Amino acid sequence: MKFLQKAKKSLGQNFLVDKNIINKIIEIGNINNNKTVMEIGSGYGNLTEAISCKEPKKIFAVEKDKKLASFLKKKFKNYKNLKIINRDILNIIEEKNLEQNMVVFGNLPYNVSTRILASLIMLKDWPPWYDVLILMFQKEVADRILAKKQTKEFSRLTVLSNWRLEIKKHFDVSKNCFFPKPKINSTLLSFKPKKNNLFNLKNPKNLEKVTRVLFSNRRKMINKNFKKLFEKKETKESIVKNLNIDLNKRPEELSNEMFYKIALQYERLSD
Repeated sequence: MKFLQKAKKSLGQNFLVDKNIINKIIEIGNINNNKTVMEIGSGYGNLTEAISCKEPKKIFAVEKDKKLASFLKKKFKNYKNLKIINRDILNIIEEKNLEQNMVVFGNLPYNVSTRILASLIMLKDWPPWYDVLILMFQKEVADRILAKKQTKEFSRLTVLSNWRLEIKKHFDVSKNCFFPKPKINSTLLSFKPKKNNLFNLKNPKNLEKVTRVLFSNRRKMINKNFKKLFEKKETKESIVKNLNIDLNKRPEELSNEMFYKIALQYERLSD
C-alpha cells in the first residue's frame, strides 16, 4: 500500500494494514443495515472500507489529520452513506445531538487512547449514545484495563473502565500488523454499557477525584490520602466503619467496588 505521508508521532499514528485482522475486528461488530457505525481514527480507510462492505445504515469516519481526511473524502466520494469528519474525537464525544446506539470502532492513537476511553466512560448522560465500543489499545494499556486487584497493573484506569462497562478481551494483535511498526503488540477489547449499575453517581467527576487522590501514592497505604477526601475525623471514622475499609492497605489492594462505594460517600457529603 502506498502512503501519502510519514506517520505523525504527534498524533500517535500506527495504521492497521493486516486484512485478516481487519476482517476479524469487523465480525465482532455484528453490523447490519440497521446499524450506524462510528470509526475513530480512520487513517487510510482500511477498516472503513471493510465496514462499508457490511452495508450499515450510516458510517461516520472521524479523522483528525487534515491530509488524511482529504484523502478519505476522495477515496469514498461515491459512498452515499459514509461521512468523513475532520475533527478531534475528544471534541465530539460529549455532543448532545449524536446518533444513538452506534457501534464504535477505533484503532486508537497510542498517545491519547486512555483519554478517549475516559471521555467515553465519564459522559454525564447515561446510558450513552453508543451501543458497543470495539477498540484497539497498546497491550500494556489493555492489561491495565483488565487488571485484577493486588497486581501491579491495577490502576485508576482499571477502576474507571469497570465502573460502567462490561469488558471483553478478544485477541492480541502483533506489532507486525501495523505500519509503521510500533514497539509493542496491541490488544482488541470490546465494551458494553452495563444495564444494571449498582453504583450510580450523579457526577462522574467524583469518581475521578476519588481515584486520583487515592492512587496518587500507589506504593503507600491509603490512610493519608483518605484524610484528603474526608477531612473531618468523625466523618472519616464513620465511613471507615460503614464500609469496613482497612486504611493500612495500598490502593491496588482495594476492589473496584470499594472505590465506587467511597465515591458515593464522597458525593453524598459534597452535595
